[in-house]
Amino acid sequence: MTVMGRKRVTLSRFIIGGYLAVLSVPTGAQAAPDLTAANARLTALLDKNYPALEALYKDLHQHPELGMQEVRTAGILAQHLRKAGFTVTEKVGGTGVVGILKNGEGPTILVRADMDALPMEEKTGLAWSSKARATYEGKDVPVMHACGHDTHVAYLVGVAQALSAMRDSWSGTVVLIGQPAEEPLVGARAMLDDGLFTRFPKPDFGFAAHVSNLPAGVVAIKAGAGSSASDSYSITFHGRGGHGSMPAATIDPIPIAARFVTDTQVVISREKDPAAFGVLTIGAINAGSAPNIIPDSAEVKVNLRSQSPEVRKLLQDGTARVAKSAAAMGKAPEPTIRYLSGTGVLTNDEVMANAAVAALTPVFGKGLVFAPASAAPMSGSEDYSEFVDAGVPSLFFGIGGYDPAVLADLKAKGEPAPTNHSPFFAPKAEPAIRNAVTAIVLSIVGGVRPAAK
Repeated sequence: MTVMGRKRVTLSRFIIGGYLAVLSVPTGAQAAPDLTAANARLTALLDKNYPALEALYKDLHQHPELGMQEVRTAGILAQHLRKAGFTVTEKVGGTGVVGILKNGEGPTILVRADMDALPMEEKTGLAWSSKARATYEGKDVPVMHACGHDTHVAYLVGVAQALSAMRDSWSGTVVLIGQPAEEPLVGARAMLDDGLFTRFPKPDFGFAAHVSNLPAGVVAIKAGAGSSASDSYSITFHGRGGHGSMPAATIDPIPIAARFVTDTQVVISREKDPAAFGVLTIGAINAGSAPNIIPDSAEVKVNLRSQSPEVRKLLQDGTARVAKSAAAMGKAPEPTIRYLSGTGVLTNDEVMANAAVAALTPVFGKGLVFAPASAAPMSGSEDYSEFVDAGVPSLFFGIGGYDPAVLADLKAKGEPAPTNHSPFFAPKAEPAIRNAVTAIVLSIVGGVRPAAK
């Protein structure tokens, strides 16, 4: 047990997306709004609509699409939103979908779901496994919904259906977004650059949710920083190609790249405060074609994760400095450093987080878990942060997707639960979709919002 202010909390530990998080269940929180009647009504709607939502999830799972290629997914989402009474605009920021429902005076509320899948082969063995393939960076690759975005699109449809049917329970304007390309962290920015908050009403606050390998039934709320900043770079080392038997006549970019891979880790081990979070990952090295040919270039792809502006700048500056130094040591030209994509820390509004805990604890009971702002955020990243940074205070829910019995069996075997981005990731659509819809809809109906300005 620990104490936050005057509230006693019980601590539990869960794995979120492969990273350890400390979650707490508030006890003795202030009385929540009475959402009993609204929840009963929503439950009846979900009982009626859920079979179709699960069928939608399975269809999307079998037909995944990569970022900025979500043409089929976007079309299906747009069709469902129109059927629910929303005014829909497609092709926002590429393949993005915007649905608007006006319901009298009140705040403008954003609800977002991401739509894209990953370039990887599915190994879940599900009856509705993906066999889809697509072109990724010029190569034919298998495609899988290994991060749960298929369930996200389904929950967005469920939210649309519920808010449309329950218009007498809330007022204002709802802006629902089907966002492309979350995985490469470029879709939210693409929609903003395409006028998302100028062509359409700018939201006063927003909600989103993400399924993970938390136990099914869990709805997690993290106050404050919830995820890490991410920055990805392509670094091309330039050399002078030639015959493998005559290296002195060349400038070999491969040992230069190898030196960079080794030396750049010193930025983490010797320049960063050991107590501060920071990760530097070399995700790809591309060079050469044959054993007896020295190539004229070598590309290294780097990903940086951080949770503070100071560490973010340290990693960015350190990576560039080491790359230039490695090239100089190899008597090579200065490397080409190209920023690929990135996003900042996703920060949940603390007032909204506390209000949601009060409103939803009577609904989810012990399934509602809470992490205070003082708890460390997860090391993964989310480009929903782009909307927050653009002036939309928000609450981002974590949704449990794994059968507790399956988790217990894996633990007994000493095996980890498949995380998001694993080829074995297979969350249970029930109750994940239902719980995401319930958390978002009842937060809107229950008046969860940021402090008045």
